[in-house]
Amino acid sequence: MPARRFAFLGPAGSFAHAAAGRLAEDGAELIAYGSVSQAIDAVHDGSVDAAVVPLESSVEGAVPATLDALTTDRPLVILAETFLPVVFDLVARPGIGLDGVRSVATHPHAEAQVRRYLLTALPDAELTPVGSTAAGAQAVAAGRFDAAVAPAGCAELYALGVLAHDIADRPGAVTRFVLLGRPQPAPPPTGNDRTTLVAYLRENHAGALLQLLTEFAARGVNLTRIESRPTKDQFGEYCFSIDCEGHLADARVADALTALHRVCSGVRYLGSYPRRDGSQSPLPPGAQDADFTAARAWLAGVREHGPG
Repeated sequence: MPARRFAFLGPAGSFAHAAAGRLAEDGAELIAYGSVSQAIDAVHDGSVDAAVVPLESSVEGAVPATLDALTTDRPLVILAETFLPVVFDLVARPGIGLDGVRSVATHPHAEAQVRRYLLTALPDAELTPVGSTAAGAQAVAAGRFDAAVAPAGCAELYALGVLAHDIADRPGAVTRFVLLGRPQPAPPPTGNDRTTLVAYLRENHAGALLQLLTEFAARGVNLTRIESRPTKDQFGEYCFSIDCEGHLADARVADALTALHRVCSGVRYLGSYPRRDGSQSPLPPGAQDADFTAARAWLAGVREHGPG
């Protein structure tokens, strides 16, 4: 059987490359792509089996390219997730010191996390956005820029010097990466899972978001992330990208998604998979699978025999 192929946001040395090393099985072929969209398109067209892309940062929040692809492109599912500590270095070609840096390549998410350092150390340098932090280091090695904000380790990979190490304004930043694949059944529940979905409002009216949230709250389903994104169909139309605790096989999660489908114009299920940050919150009374089973049995009895 040929080795499976996994796309990642490249080039080599990127944080996504490191995340792919965690998420891909042994022996898999890792293939670099120049953007999140290209990596995801490779899954759609069958060039690769799955793609490793960033979904959210602890500092900058969601990665729009990934979120929009999951919201508006052809359906994919999240197969797995991992959380990667993010450490940034300022790298440059050998022989260049801080006083010689006039241009800096950086990914916009990285620039936002090192902005204070750059304003202090290189207030006059021109900042140019690139597709990934590793691509910035690669561009410096090619002579296109004086320096780059890059992952620790890129200096050795691209034969560059380190002008400053761990330059993030807020140390301890983490980025969540996900493994995306074509639609397939979810793996069995582990007891500490996450489910991701997109809910499309039927219409924008007072209380529409509250109605959506109530379907989760009433069933004891805890949300770990929710954010709005434009549907791109019409100005002012939004959908909600949601992560919740639990698995599609859990009665409370299945019941909540069924209820959402009833009140929303559409629900896109994006997968149930093992959670890698923390543990599941305690379930409130009435939220266990056995409680839903008992409730359905009671209702069936009432329908068949009447009250009693």
